[in-house]
Amino acid sequence: MHPDLNTATQPRRRALLGLALGGLAAAALPRLARAAAPVVDDNCHGVAVQIAPGVKRTTAPYPMPAVTLTRDDGQRQTLAQALDDGRPVVLNFIYTSCNTICPVTSQVFMQTREQLGAQRDGINMVSVSIDPEQDTPRRLKAYAKRFASFGTWSHYTGSAAESLAVQRAFAAWRGDKMNHLPLTLIRVAAGQPWIRLDGYVSPDLLVAELRKSAAAV
Repeated sequence: MHPDLNTATQPRRRALLGLALGGLAAAALPRLARAAAPVVDDNCHGVAVQIAPGVKRTTAPYPMPAVTLTRDDGQRQTLAQALDDGRPVVLNFIYTSCNTICPVTSQVFMQTREQLGAQRDGINMVSVSIDPEQDTPRRLKAYAKRFASFGTWSHYTGSAAESLAVQRAFAAWRGDKMNHLPLTLIRVAAGQPWIRLDGYVSPDLLVAELRKSAAAV
C-alpha cells in the first residue's frame, strides 16, 4: 500500500538520518568528488562534478509545476503531493516500452531498495512516464511488477501536457522520448535543492549519495 500523505513521516526521516550519520559506506563518495575535476554543466545548473565514470553531479532548486498526475493505482495526485510526503525523494523518468535506458535505471532503483533494507520505507521513490499516451496506470503497474516495485516506489502518468510540464521543470525533456538520457534526481527535504545525477548511477553510488546528502541536512 502507498503511504498516507496525511501521516506524519518525521520518524522515518530521523531513522534515515541516523543511518546516514553512521553509514561508513558513504565515505568513498566524497573522496571521489574531491578527486574529480569540476566541469561546466550543460544545463546551466552551475558547477558539475564527475563523481563516477559517466556520472555527473550538480544541484539546482527546480521549480515545482502545478500539475496533477495519475499514480499506477489510479489515484490522482498533484506533483507536490507525489514528491513532498516528508521523506527524502528519488525521482527518475521512464516509459514502459523502452528497452534500453529505462530497464537499467529501474533495476538500479530496485537494487537500491534492496541495499537499503529496513531503511527503504524511509525513501520515497518516484518514476514519471515520458510516454503518457501509451503508459496507462494499468500498464505502469504491470511494468512496476517486473521490478518488485510496491509500497514506497510509485509510478505516475498523466496527459501529454502534464508529463511535458514535469520533464521541462526538471530539465529532462529532450524533444522526443527516444532521445531521453539516464537521469536521477534526489531531494532530502522540501525546500532543499535537488541533486541531479546525469548518467548511469549504480545502486552503490545512489545509496552512498542518499546517505551523504541526508547527513548534510
